[in-house]
Amino acid sequence: MPPRLKRPALSVQLVDLFLIQLSNFRWSWRGMVVTGILTPVLIIGSLGAFARGDKLSAAYVLCGSIVLSLMFQNQNNVANNFAYMKQMGTLDYFATLPIRRSFVIVATVLSFFLLSIPALVVTTAVGVILLGVSVHPSPLAMLLVPLCVLPLAGIGALIGILARSTEEAGSASLLVTMLLLFCGPVMLPPDRLPDWVIGLSYLSPTSYASSAIRQVLVGPVTDKLWIDAGVLLLVSFLSLWLAGHRLPWRER
Repeated sequence: MPPRLKRPALSVQLVDLFLIQLSNFRWSWRGMVVTGILTPVLIIGSLGAFARGDKLSAAYVLCGSIVLSLMFQNQNNVANNFAYMKQMGTLDYFATLPIRRSFVIVATVLSFFLLSIPALVVTTAVGVILLGVSVHPSPLAMLLVPLCVLPLAGIGALIGILARSTEEAGSASLLVTMLLLFCGPVMLPPDRLPDWVIGLSYLSPTSYASSAIRQVLVGPVTDKLWIDAGVLLLVSFLSLWLAGHRLPWRER
């Protein structure tokens, strides 16, 4: 039996996998332009026409569009990437290397978050201009925006790992995106939604993500922010743990 390769330092494993996953920019930039920027901007333009003169509604449209951009750029891309790696045998190849499988998930989530930053900035800037929303960014935004991304990316990783093909992963992720986006006060204020939607919103991480982004971007920051952060942290842990548990990994 050949000797097992010695694992490099944890930092080396993570940095190498991160750089490998950053190469996904070669195909993800097209999605960034279409789904990460154009789609949220079009939604801002259409819903913004009904929100004119209503500062609260405009803030919901802006922050909901930011959440949509993050979902398309993180949840959907992570799902497609894991489905592709599983289908092409990349995960089997990674399993032969002296690396931790959890680092594959962490590096993928980090790389797609970095790749989503341009879409996040453009969507926010265009939304502020079109909607005329006064923004007062809080320093907490530096912590809360990545925290909003983690549960979405974790759900995307789980979808990609469980899907049987990239086509199935893409369809399932899009369906989950639409369900999470419209099951709660993400794009619209609570008073414009039926009671049963408000009830479902307590189960949707996007409701807490949208609430957190509104507080750190538009203000004011209230005690509810810590509830939002706690729920997002819990969903992040559960989704990423499940993804790591279900990740096909046969060490050799």
